[in-house]
Amino acid sequence: MATHHIPDGLPSSIRHYIDGRFVDSVDGDTFDVLDPVSNETYATAAAGKKADIDLAVAAATRAFVDGPWPRMLPRARARILGRIADAVEAQDARLAELETFDTGLPITQALGQAQRAAENFRFFADLIVAQADDAFTVPGRQLNYVHRKPIGVAGLITPWNTPFMLESWKLAPALASGCTVVLKPAEFTPLSAGLWATIFEEAGLPPGVFNLVNGLGEEAGDALVKHPDVPLISFTGESTTGRIIFANAAESLKGLSMELGGKSPAVVFADADLDAAIDSTLFGVFSLNGERCTAGSRILVQREIYDEFVERFAERARRIVVGDPHDPATEVGALVHPEHYDKVMGYVEIGRSEGRLVAGGGRPDGFESGNYVAPTVFADVKPDARIFQEEIFGPVVAITPFGSDAEALELANDTRYGLAAYLWTRDLERAHTFAHAVEAGMVWLNSHNVRDLRTPFGGVKASGLGQEGGYRSIDFYTDQQAVHITVGPVHTPRFGAS
Repeated sequence: MATHHIPDGLPSSIRHYIDGRFVDSVDGDTFDVLDPVSNETYATAAAGKKADIDLAVAAATRAFVDGPWPRMLPRARARILGRIADAVEAQDARLAELETFDTGLPITQALGQAQRAAENFRFFADLIVAQADDAFTVPGRQLNYVHRKPIGVAGLITPWNTPFMLESWKLAPALASGCTVVLKPAEFTPLSAGLWATIFEEAGLPPGVFNLVNGLGEEAGDALVKHPDVPLISFTGESTTGRIIFANAAESLKGLSMELGGKSPAVVFADADLDAAIDSTLFGVFSLNGERCTAGSRILVQREIYDEFVERFAERARRIVVGDPHDPATEVGALVHPEHYDKVMGYVEIGRSEGRLVAGGGRPDGFESGNYVAPTVFADVKPDARIFQEEIFGPVVAITPFGSDAEALELANDTRYGLAAYLWTRDLERAHTFAHAVEAGMVWLNSHNVRDLRTPFGGVKASGLGQEGGYRSIDFYTDQQAVHITVGPVHTPRFGAS
């Protein structure tokens, strides 16, 4: 049975942060926040609605129009971002402890996410100082250059799977660009978002630049998307919500960046390094409790090695350590919320009629309570199966055989999603040819998901709209204004001249 570690100093109430102050909701409404191990309420959170979003947007607008942040030199903003990164690094163990308690993620993986959050701020601090924009000359006639300006108030809506890190992924480039922000974190995991307020204050971020409103997506999130003074929305979440945001943003023609769901294939060819492929595909679907958008949750294996792969993969999956999220030995912890647990267990039951169960298949032994799901592996899954087509977002994987390269490509592309793909082969020509043909925004060859922050992150089809990462993030949060200067005689047709 898992133990139940409760961090010291937990708040009993979680509040909004608007214009440099922690505040309750205008109407005083709250909602309960559960921890994933006991499913008991450990805090109440302020339930934001339109009135709270209005206050937060007004504060962010004042900070943008009248405050110093958008007008600071890049180096000055970078210094503050650097102090934020230092502060996150200095308390990474505490941040990880709180994140693990709130999400059920294994503590070692939560620590890695906290450290990535610091790196996100450090990266964008460096980027805005080093950034160069286009300049073109027409000799003797014209100089043309790009002048970049922050767009305004950015609405940031973040998910519950790695909340602190994914908040940093949006906050860092938005703030680096000179925007002010209103953050609406996921209602399942509001604990870590409030930590940014103190970190930002101590780093010297001016009041009103960062604002936080907790609440439900259909209330606080909806009001943020529809607010006329918010020209940008960056959203990470599932595809159904993404479609609603797309429709609601259309009326005011907001800028949108949306990283949505995934059902990413991991394709293992017969010539692959099988040991490395098994290590990677196991990590790719079972790390972060399987609650990751880029999970390689469909594993396609060439028939020559299929039986060996399934046997070895299932044997390893059965040995994965499920346990207390705060135990450093734990590899899979508790899913985030009982609603999500019920969804994942529903797919496990569906899978029993759609594939051959070779590992897991329910609650692990010794875990009578909490949102624990044993790492579950289904083999021989047909491509029309729901567990092949639909995003489960948990520690459940479908394995399917293929014969030829063409069949592998057809299977890989046979979903509505297109976020990531993973290819395992020693054939260089095949690797590049397949990578270029697969319908995915990101492809890893002979690797698990290792991010380079300079590269674009995003998907195609139902997996997203737009891309972030590196300069693409700066492009999203800024307007690029072309300035044209005549430096020679003006050659204009003289309409109306006699």
